Amino acid sequence: MTVRNQVKLSDILRGYIQRGAPRTGTVIKGLVQMARLDREANNSIGLLVQREAEQHPERAAVRDAQRGLSYFALNQLANRWAHWLQRQGVASGDGVALLMENRVELLAAVIATVKLGAVGGMLNYNQRGEVLAHSIKLIAPKVLLVGAECAEAVASVDLAETAPGAPVAWLADGERAVPGGALDLDADSATLSASNPDATTGVKAKQPAFYIFTSGTTGMPKAAVMTHYRWLRAAAGVGLASLRMRHDDIFFCPLPLYHNNALTLSWGATLVAGAELYIARKFSASRFFEQICAADATVFCYIGELCRYLLQQPERAEDRQHRLRAAIGNGLRPELWEAFQSRFAIPHINEFYGASEGNLVFTNSFNVAGSCGFCPLRYAVVAFDHENECPQRDAGGCMQKVARGEVGLLIAEVNNKSPFDGYTEAAASEKKLLRDVFATGDCWFDTGDLVRDLGLRHIQFIDRVGDTFRWKGENVATTEVERAIDLLEEIDESVVYGVEVPGFDGRAGMAGLLLHEGASFDGARVARHLQKELPAYAVPVFIRIMQRVETTGTFKHRKVDLKKAGFDPHACDGEAVYILKNRDRGYQLIGEDDLQELADGRIRL
Repeated sequence: MTVRNQVKLSDILRGYIQRGAPRTGTVIKGLVQMARLDREANNSIGLLVQREAEQHPERAAVRDAQRGLSYFALNQLANRWAHWLQRQGVASGDGVALLMENRVELLAAVIATVKLGAVGGMLNYNQRGEVLAHSIKLIAPKVLLVGAECAEAVASVDLAETAPGAPVAWLADGERAVPGGALDLDADSATLSASNPDATTGVKAKQPAFYIFTSGTTGMPKAAVMTHYRWLRAAAGVGLASLRMRHDDIFFCPLPLYHNNALTLSWGATLVAGAELYIARKFSASRFFEQICAADATVFCYIGELCRYLLQQPERAEDRQHRLRAAIGNGLRPELWEAFQSRFAIPHINEFYGASEGNLVFTNSFNVAGSCGFCPLRYAVVAFDHENECPQRDAGGCMQKVARGEVGLLIAEVNNKSPFDGYTEAAASEKKLLRDVFATGDCWFDTGDLVRDLGLRHIQFIDRVGDTFRWKGENVATTEVERAIDLLEEIDESVVYGVEVPGFDGRAGMAGLLLHEGASFDGARVARHLQKELPAYAVPVFIRIMQRVETTGTFKHRKVDLKKAGFDPHACDGEAVYILKNRDRGYQLIGEDDLQELADGRIRL
């Protein structure tokens, strides 16, 4: 498809018709709920679960490959665990670390936590060692709830130093039992009351509900605060007003629940409609539509890479033999949009734009191909200085909006209706705020993203700025990767950046290495080290052995030319470039055949 630079009214009308008959009552319900939300009111996710359990106890609430629970049963299980957490001293405002792969029990643990006004720290189960320890410390947990499947991750951290005094309660996972002598959450809570905790009615909408971890731009993960208010607002606005969810929908979620696309948009859209959430343990491209059909799903969530993987699969009958009416997610490349929508017969692609720490959401309610959608809140797309990586200001100190069809930095006004809840660290929060943008005293959130202003309050995502790039649906902080590389004694200095690869979403990691004098590069050893220290998505795909590393006057690495050169040795001043095609064999010199296969899309990275 042609990537449009502007949206016309005809595009909106065409998309509206293509998606079929609108569920007008659902749209109105969502808009009314959004308008009535009050940050100061006693209103929370836990209350929403309780209301659904009381009003529709028999409805299916959540299911995975092993078990399913009605709203009544889910609420009772969460209540027992909430009472157990109270016995451990967990109260309003306390952190509870949650480390599990996708399954029904994780959702129950989430509900148990937020019912007490406590904050669920949604840990990434791919993290290990220093990175995981850092994330746990940000939660400052009163208790850790861990799945037996995550025993290896826990073993990589010194919990006595990371979370001193915090008990660890385990949940068995099929044949993977609770470690001997450890606390067993299921067994220890079996005889506790299943009644709703009194604490739930006192939880205010403005209170934090979750910590969602994001790489940000400073290296180690930051914990973005998700309040009940923002979660409920997204559930009503995206789930009802945009996605038009009803109680007879079944939402298929293949993304990890530590991801906001899963925890907020997928579960939020499901819960606010009283529908059923089907949680897949992990994404499988080869079995995706088989699972969709088995779940009898009507909606699913995606990230851009997921869509590309599905298009690479051989065509099957299941591709179109389903009940799907919509898909919601972000990162679907405009050039893949038409092929994806037509091949899999999905009437509505509800692409959206949002950030875990952000204060606005764009949602493709009108089904406009290639667009992140529409946003009614106050935002602006302003001119950006790419050399200095900051928004431009005029002689008077004000920022300037770009013209319709042009690319700039997306910023969002911070006000009572669109608050910025920030991170657990005040300094990190302040760095995301822009002040005196258009008038003295105003305050705007810096998304750190470049977008195209399509007009009619629509945008198209272009790229991220700064030292964070997106790969495999995850944000990768270059300083985190550099820290892992610099542990190698043969490396004097490293500079990490993202490079574009034809046919792939986001940017692949590339590291420029300055070797210690007399040292040699051992591709297999370096690969083993980085795979041990980093999540799989953060391991650089390419390595360039450099003769020198250029820095700015403030000793920042100059990455502009490195990004332009990319992984082609012909553009790298004769310096050696390596590629990680096979994780067992490690980094190998890139050759002409590799370059051609990359250009043709024949290499899987």
